[in-house]
Amino acid sequence: MLISRRQEIDMTDFARLLRADGPNPEHAAALQLYGRFVGDWDAEITARGADGTKHTAPGEIHFGWVLEGRAVQDVWIIPRPAGAPAFPIAGNWYGTTFRVYDPSMSAWRISWFDPARSVFRQQIGRPRGEDIVQEGTTEAGELTRWSFVEITDDSFHWLGEIKTATATDWRLVVDVRAARRKG
Repeated sequence: MLISRRQEIDMTDFARLLRADGPNPEHAAALQLYGRFVGDWDAEITARGADGTKHTAPGEIHFGWVLEGRAVQDVWIIPRPAGAPAFPIAGNWYGTTFRVYDPSMSAWRISWFDPARSVFRQQIGRPRGEDIVQEGTTEAGELTRWSFVEITDDSFHWLGEIKTATATDWRLVVDVRAARRKG
């Protein structure tokens, strides 16, 4: 199918209209909770099975300002390069998160979309001390907790945990250590 000149312009406009240069001034301070991650990151991902098995692979994460600077969007690609053989336990990720600050609840509404694996999550994110904790529920009723911990200007540690209805403790499923790309 050929793309017309009008469609080409529309897609250029789409990218320009989606992307923003920085946080919206209306809630600039609150927007920095996730805004500090804007940029490109290399990551080491460890998936952990319920039986104690572990698999590690490289990945990449990209954060950017979108929607007039009112939201932060990211893309997680695991393992790298995209299209690599299936990553055991966690599967391959090529998904995006929209993180939108909601001043009515002083928290973030989080939506994760990974269409290749048909994984879609809704969470609420808030600062907890120096960390960021996002909580939600899967379609199967498991509780989810995704946390950014050990945050510095050039690194963060991300933990993906679940808790089933019958469990008393959280189980770590995915552990990500990310470092900001230089240059």
